[in-house]
Amino acid sequence: MEQKQLTLAIKQICEEKGIPREVVLETVEMALASAYKKEYARKGQNIKAEFNPATGQIKIFQVKIVVSDELAKKREIVIKETKEKEKPGETTREKDEKNKEEKLTEPKEKKIKFNPEKHIAISEAKKIKKGVALDDEIKIPLKIERDFGRIAAQTAKQVIIQRIKEAEKNIIFNEYKSKEGEVISGIIQRIEGGTVFVDIGRASGLLFEKEKIPNETYRIGQRLKVYVQRIEKGPKGPLIVLSRQAPEMIKKLFELEVPEIFSGSIKIKSVAREAGSRAKVAVFSKEEGIDPIGSCIGQRGTRIQTVINELAGEKIDVIEWSEDAVKFIKNAIMPAKVISVTIDEKNKTATVKVADDQLSLAIGKKGQNVRLAVKLTGWKIDVIPVKKENKEEKT
Repeated sequence: MEQKQLTLAIKQICEEKGIPREVVLETVEMALASAYKKEYARKGQNIKAEFNPATGQIKIFQVKIVVSDELAKKREIVIKETKEKEKPGETTREKDEKNKEEKLTEPKEKKIKFNPEKHIAISEAKKIKKGVALDDEIKIPLKIERDFGRIAAQTAKQVIIQRIKEAEKNIIFNEYKSKEGEVISGIIQRIEGGTVFVDIGRASGLLFEKEKIPNETYRIGQRLKVYVQRIEKGPKGPLIVLSRQAPEMIKKLFELEVPEIFSGSIKIKSVAREAGSRAKVAVFSKEEGIDPIGSCIGQRGTRIQTVINELAGEKIDVIEWSEDAVKFIKNAIMPAKVISVTIDEKNKTATVKVADDQLSLAIGKKGQNVRLAVKLTGWKIDVIPVKKENKEEKT
């Protein structure tokens, strides 16, 4: 691997993979050091390489730690264990976890034998570099053999490929980790069994069977919006789990369609959903002059219809949230008309009375309406029918 080819390779990797130049350069230097160590270094030598991409020049050094003359004579050194060096592409979470572990334990001291390949007496070190101090690292230039370029190409190639793959995985992981909890667009690549593979840019996301909208059809090449549920590290790269069923997806779709929600003028307080069938969304606004329900529905229902179309025709009820539990529960039971609501705050249960002819509407098909109301409010709700002649009870 000639130096000019190496420089071009670094530039190409940075542009194609979107990996920082520093990460690629550090990887190349590690690979060159590994190649030299394998072919020419003596046992115990700490080898480092420096590569100048501007000139294509490679320098190889043996690194030694400076110790006192006294310790060098005793052939025994007491050292404190140092922090592990950061790895190329290491994530912030990995660094934090490592730092947390280091804080839990006190720095350890251990005795090691003086090794002339790793250590150098300060009197000798000063002959090489003036002003050197104890515990400094001193770099001693090594001769680069004539056939090093050929050997470096063979040894370094696999190291570079592996390191670049690892760095690329970390960069993609970090990029999509920041999108966790968001709705993004993707294109269906392929369908295997019950799993849909979605192209979401630099990676593929997985839409598992349990995260699909029931009875929704999927086809290759179809564009659709998906909710990024979670990102995990996997052996082959980031595992990006997508969802079309999560209640949070409705909230994010409304944020995209309703400017007042995006700006914070209107807040979505809770969402209850049975994907593919029906959902209830509780909205609220403190600002005067803003109708939270009307804003979400839009002129002639344009805003809510866009959300419904994105969710394969799922029906959505938008209701007004209230800190008054009685009023909130009453709103949640809509479209049924409620006669009265009695609550038991201790057990967080509510008894809702409706007219006979409103009972089926309050409960809903297969109990769906009241079930969604329970999820939306967080209260256990019992619906009781009242005969028409007893309807004079006040709400």
